[in-house]
Amino acid sequence: MRVEVDQPKCVASGQCVLVAPQVFDQDDDGIVQLLDATPGPELAEDVRESAAICPAAAIRLVEA
Repeated sequence: MRVEVDQPKCVASGQCVLVAPQVFDQDDDGIVQLLDATPGPELAEDVRESAAICPAAAIRLVEA
């Protein structure tokens, strides 16, 4: 799985960081920062949940 984020779409809700803090962070303005574009299988469920609950649909998953 590869994770992509569309920072201009981000509304700074922080839901992704709450669910998968190993993969996502926020900058000083609250905009998503991608920490790991290719997270391991142990994080797959959390990353999928983050993408699903993102209110701006700013997280895209590309399955390998």
